[in-house]
Amino acid sequence: MADNTAISTVYNHFLTTYAPKGTNSKYDTHKKSELRGLYNSIVKLNKDTPLFLLDNSPATTEFAVGLKENARSLKNVISSLSMDDSDNMLDQKAVSSSDNDVVEASYIGGADVDPDAIPNLDISVSQLAGFQENRGKFLEPDTMDLAPGTYSFDIHSRDMDYEFQFNIGENDTNKIIEEKLARLITRSNIGVNAEVLTDDSGKVALTIRSDETGVRGKGDTNFDISDNNTHKTAGTVEYFGIGDVTQYPQNSLFTLNGEERSTFSNHFSIEKMYDINLKAVSPEGTSVSIGLKTDVESVTENINNLVEGYNSFINNINSYSESQPYSRKLIGEMNKIAGLYSGQLESIGLTFAEDGTINVDNNLLTQTAREEDAMDQFSPIKKFTESVLGRANKVALDPMEYTQKTVVAYKNPGHGFATPYVTSNYSGMMFSSYC
Repeated sequence: MADNTAISTVYNHFLTTYAPKGTNSKYDTHKKSELRGLYNSIVKLNKDTPLFLLDNSPATTEFAVGLKENARSLKNVISSLSMDDSDNMLDQKAVSSSDNDVVEASYIGGADVDPDAIPNLDISVSQLAGFQENRGKFLEPDTMDLAPGTYSFDIHSRDMDYEFQFNIGENDTNKIIEEKLARLITRSNIGVNAEVLTDDSGKVALTIRSDETGVRGKGDTNFDISDNNTHKTAGTVEYFGIGDVTQYPQNSLFTLNGEERSTFSNHFSIEKMYDINLKAVSPEGTSVSIGLKTDVESVTENINNLVEGYNSFINNINSYSESQPYSRKLIGEMNKIAGLYSGQLESIGLTFAEDGTINVDNNLLTQTAREEDAMDQFSPIKKFTESVLGRANKVALDPMEYTQKTVVAYKNPGHGFATPYVTSNYSGMMFSSYC
């Protein structure tokens, strides 16, 4: 049986190789009731789905992983259109930043907060929070000047000491050992991570960096590396050059409405109203203004975000239409949803193109948002979005529905029973070339 490290390695490989590039969000966490609902959906799916053989080619694997992750991304976009404590679609308040390249902001307050009570912010960034980094020496990749044997060194992190032991064999090289150490350190989950860098001449260096920004330890470092008191053979810290700090950690420095502030991280919240992300130092003598957009601007921005997420999902499906014929089934399902609402959506500025994507007439959309019965006119968007969300949930639950496969046997009607077979196809397919 594969251990947790192997599972993590395989899944991370497929996500970084095949899945859409992006970051996790708060919508990737779920309540117990939501997980229970997902479990019940899996049980029902297992009871009703026939037994089939999969196409395990790399192309199909790439399609399945990408399709599931694209569906997850679309679900997150739709979730972001509503306030956390509200059931109303499109009521998420939008925040304006006078310079998104310096400071990004979003609203995290409640739906019932009086807009007049939400403060405007003026932020000037003088320093970003930074990581600690110990970058080692660049060495020839195919040589090794240390004698074979068992070596060790210590890392002091989060007020704890951790000893790392490893062996150097007769045929090991600098690159092999550095890659081994990078995996060993990163998987240890002690507050630091490591990777091997390669310069223009092909030399390699082991670099170790803190997981978090800011000065969180005592003194001016977050971790220290040494082999002065280690239990096995010493010498690797000096040889690889990982004992010296090449970049010290630092806290962010900024002014908020004229008051000097400092934080460990560049990502933080203010007054439980704004989620702030510092991205760059402000040009000298300038500041960034943060405030809520009007209701009209918020609604139109939410709709444009929905369209952007929807179009990205459709474009990704279309990109597989030739190589994965079964993907056309999903295209057909999305076209049926679009057909139900195309007439109503067109009247408020949303039209469907031949490839299934949506074009937005922002002038008509803004005009509609300014009318007194705007929310009534936007009701078709809410219904359309609910239908799209239902389809995205289905795709995320079982991406194998849209891959090429051969049915072997159907379940006995009325006498089905739950098996782990169907939902294990997705993960089992990923493991086929690793176990």
